[in-house]
Amino acid sequence: MTEKIGVLGKKSGQRTQRSGVERVVNAPLPTVYGEFRAIGYLDHDRGDEQVALVYGEIGTDDVLTRLHSECLTGDAFGSQHCECGDQLASALRAVVAEGSGIVVYLRGHEGRGIGLLGKLRAMALQAEGLDTVEANLALGLPVDARDYGVAAEILHDLGVASVRLMSNNPRKREALVRHGIQVAEQVPLLIPPCENNITYLRTKRERLDHHLPHLDAVAHLS
Repeated sequence: MTEKIGVLGKKSGQRTQRSGVERVVNAPLPTVYGEFRAIGYLDHDRGDEQVALVYGEIGTDDVLTRLHSECLTGDAFGSQHCECGDQLASALRAVVAEGSGIVVYLRGHEGRGIGLLGKLRAMALQAEGLDTVEANLALGLPVDARDYGVAAEILHDLGVASVRLMSNNPRKREALVRHGIQVAEQVPLLIPPCENNITYLRTKRERLDHHLPHLDAVAHLS
């Protein structure tokens, strides 16, 4: 049985166009980290299929939560250009250690919202010396096109009123608060950098306001 979140759109002829997010399925998902529930959603506004991985009995307040932007190269291929894959693994381990929590995996967020091919084109420019912000702009693409409204809708559907947000990005916190989810705490998710991603991470700190204090201890990396 499906559950509709949001409102129905205007009728066009005899058809009613849906809007908002619809809960479609709730399935057990055993993983190497623990036994999760994979709750699948359909975003009728963007056409994206979304999933929330829920561990344990989450309750309503101060739920340990990660909003993870899709990153094929990092999450699936183990790319060292970014820290995304390690952040996803760390977040899944953290909610299991906590005993409960949520990882909302946000599809449509590839490359901070510019898509896989756009991200690869930006990475090619970064290999030539541009930073991640300059590369996006050189391609005529936005620096960060992500929207977290769907994540807030999913959390509302799960009955969550406030979260402890695992993120180094202040914009995620601001977006959730704007959409009616309180952030009781922002929990750092710091991954040790390597030679291949240190420049990228420094740009995230200096130009995108990410809170990455651990980079000060690795000045020796180029």
